[in-house]
Amino acid sequence: MVTALCLLLAACGFHLRGTAPLPFDTIYTNIAQNSDFGARLRRAIVASSPKTHFVDSPKDAQARLIQLSNNQSLRELSINANGQVDEYELNLDFSFQLTDTKGHLLLPPTTIHTSRDLPYDPTQIQAGAGEIDAQFQEMRESLVDRIVRRLTSPEVVRAYQNAGSLPVDESHENTAPLPPGTGGNTPTPWSNSNAAQKGVF
Repeated sequence: MVTALCLLLAACGFHLRGTAPLPFDTIYTNIAQNSDFGARLRRAIVASSPKTHFVDSPKDAQARLIQLSNNQSLRELSINANGQVDEYELNLDFSFQLTDTKGHLLLPPTTIHTSRDLPYDPTQIQAGAGEIDAQFQEMRESLVDRIVRRLTSPEVVRAYQNAGSLPVDESHENTAPLPPGTGGNTPTPWSNSNAAQKGVF
């Protein structure tokens, strides 16, 4: 019965998510460990590649996952008859790169973008704030999954195995740990001067 079910799921294109070992055993990231995003990302990477562990110094790492930018924004999507915003577009852009210990670019600077449309009731400010925060939280969770998929892709495995033939990062990026919440502040309509002018309060 179990075998038949597995065959049926496979025929439908469904695959159980399992481990996907990274080609390196140690990794460093400048994403703050005590941030929610950083903690989630670490757990997801270790869950996918149990033999890989994080180190505190880039000098001790076989690979370096460096956050280049992390930006959240709100965009007014539609206005009601009273000139008030009744729908927002939430945007999240995360840029990163992966290098080996010698600076070879295993993954060149890469940006992952995600967006969602969110109805907004200007008469329910507190409820709207909670919904915006919850939506960004879900977007960050999705972002973690997409980052892990990129890191565990065959592309990265091949790049690590042939790192000597790859270009070296010459930008001398800052590998110092980022403060918690860097680039991760949730924008709110009432902190936006344009929104205030449109009667969001």
